[in-house]
Amino acid sequence: MGTYQIMDKVPRNPVGRTGMIGRGLLGRWGPNHAADPVVTRWKRDGSGARVEREGKPVLEFVAVRRGDTGAWAIPGGMVEAGDTVSATLKKEFGEEALNSLEATDEEKRKIEEHINHLFKSGDKLYAGYVDDPRNTDNAWMETVVFNFHDDSGEGFSKLNLVAGDDAAAVAWTEVHSGLSLYASHSHFVRLAVEHRKAAW
Repeated sequence: MGTYQIMDKVPRNPVGRTGMIGRGLLGRWGPNHAADPVVTRWKRDGSGARVEREGKPVLEFVAVRRGDTGAWAIPGGMVEAGDTVSATLKKEFGEEALNSLEATDEEKRKIEEHINHLFKSGDKLYAGYVDDPRNTDNAWMETVVFNFHDDSGEGFSKLNLVAGDDAAAVAWTEVHSGLSLYASHSHFVRLAVEHRKAAW
């Protein structure tokens, strides 16, 4: 996504030194590309009306608890060689938030059908370098963030959230200013809040 220099035959982090050389925990030298879907809906009360805070509607988003760190995060992941960002967004959401890896063939078909429908109209919120604890002087994360919003609340309700792959838990989570998420994920949720003109 961005440009960077090669120094001493290795890529140099374009944002600056981190104090750690090599690839660290990342799979590639230089940029490691990810895709992060912020899946949102409006929080609703028992009668189905949107909940508001300070005159603005409140968002909920799908969060997963990472199996490696225990931190809550967006269900995204790495863009594998040959994959597109859109395919990765769908695949990672299916694996981490819907446990598609453990589904039967028929369940996988239904999950794919629902995801393809719900993810057909997302809004790009960000593309570029991200602050991530795995970044080193020679390997770093770059991501594309999309917001997939269910305005009526009926589309995503058809999906049964089940933690899978490397996620330990999954839940609809209310958005608020005290939200603490893995790496830059709080910032990504904040971008969705601003995009939807929701309460923070």
